[in-house]
Order: sequence, then structure tokens, then C-alpha cells
Amino acid sequence: MGVDKEQIRERARRDRTQKFIPSNFNVILKAPEIQSATGIASYISYETEPSTEEINQAFLRSGKKLYLPRINGDLLEWVDWNGEQSSLRAKKKILEPTGTAITDLSVITAIVVPALRVDQSGYRLGQGGGYYDRSLPALNAWKIGLVYPGELSSEELPHEPHDVALDAAATPSVLIRFNR
Repeated sequence: MGVDKEQIRERARRDRTQKFIPSNFNVILKAPEIQSATGIASYISYETEPSTEEINQAFLRSGKKLYLPRINGDLLEWVDWNGEQSSLRAKKKILEPTGTAITDLSVITAIVVPALRVDQSGYRLGQGGGYYDRSLPALNAWKIGLVYPGELSSEELPHEPHDVALDAAATPSVLIRFNR
């Protein structure tokens, strides 16, 4: 099963690179789960990933607490971010927040998750590091993945028993909820 996942991941990366068109994902700002959230975890997108720049700024403008991930061993930890670029540092291709990680994860009530593909059950294919798969079970939050049109899979993606399904996925124009 691992080989299949890696083959799908490589094809997804290749497809994304060939079809990349910068887009915003403001469609998620209208979701009741996002509107009612006081603390949202997101990430800083890079290269051809769906852009989080506009939604992250919208979260901050609306007075929400924004938490960004930082790799700590095999897990992600979350750091309160105020939007200042100077409080980010580069770790390979990823920008991570500096500062102290939060200890009370219950303040995160919604999380925006990166994905290369998402299937109709809400299972996502990530970049392959497993950080989100290991970290999501600790969060009692509404989970939404960002993908481009064509990255919502009608075929079931391979997943492991420990993988956590998303509650929703968004393209630049539509938000899809999963019946689970």
C-alpha cells in the first residue's frame, strides 16, 4: 500500500506543477465553523500549494487567534502568530513561526490542512512526512483541506488506520463537506 501512496503522491505533485494557477481560498471564510472559531490553525503555503496568504490575513483581521505549525521531532506544535513576517524562519522550503508553542490545544477549534488530493470520504494525501497524520488526533477541531479543482478524487485514496479524515475540503470556488 505504501508504494501506491507514493506513486499517487508523485503523480499529484507532477499534475499540480503542470496545472498550477495561483488562486485564493476565501470560500472557506463563509463556513460557519470558520466564522465561529476563535482559534484557527493554518500554515504558510509554499511553491504550488494552495495559497493561505489571503485567508490567514482575513483570520487575523477578523480578530481570530492564528496558530501556525512548527515541526518538533515527529509531531507538529502550534505557535500563536500575529502576521509578522519577521517572526517566521525558513526550515528548508517551509516557513515556521518562532516563539513559544501553546500547551492548551483546545484553543484551536478549526484547522486548515494542506493536501495534494482528498477523496470523497475526507481522507487526504499529504506530502508524505506524516506530521499532520500524527498531530491531528490531538486536536478536537473542524478540519478542512485545501486543494485545486481536479484534486478531489472520486477514487478512494489509500489510507492507514491512524489517518484522520477531514471534515471538509475546499477548492477556490467550492467547499465540500464529507458525510461521516
